[in-house]
Amino acid sequence: MNKSAFISLSIIFIISSCAIVTDEYQINKKKLISFLLEDIPMPENSEIIKDPTMLLGTGNAISGRIKLSSPDSPAENLIFYESELPPQGWILKSSRVGETITLVYLKNQRYVTFEITPKTNFMSFMKGDYASDIEISIVNPDSSAPQIP
Repeated sequence: MNKSAFISLSIIFIISSCAIVTDEYQINKKKLISFLLEDIPMPENSEIIKDPTMLLGTGNAISGRIKLSSPDSPAENLIFYESELPPQGWILKSSRVGETITLVYLKNQRYVTFEITPKTNFMSFMKGDYASDIEISIVNPDSSAPQIP
């Protein structure tokens, strides 16, 4: 095998393995977040953005931030959360709808804030469709209390 063929095969292998690692990361991270925050649904087709996502605490005392990228529009994500959260026991305390949508819910002294912003790029401009970035912030007053696993 000549040197250029070897280099080409190596590059293809590296690129294809990155996709496998990324998909595995998404699957594992969604399972973990779904387990820790079982009463906060996430859109099925959303992807977790790794760097700003962070959860602190254990048991029922978890606080943190989750950043998602969704192919759905902000309006579609608004409808998703408005229909999915009340059956889980969340009460809408505040909302603001504009270019950025902000929803604040309360359940058992825990607050969760959803900030949904449109994500625009060339493809969304051409299709006339907008994807969304979703930032979920969970505030729990007990997260600074002594932790019990």
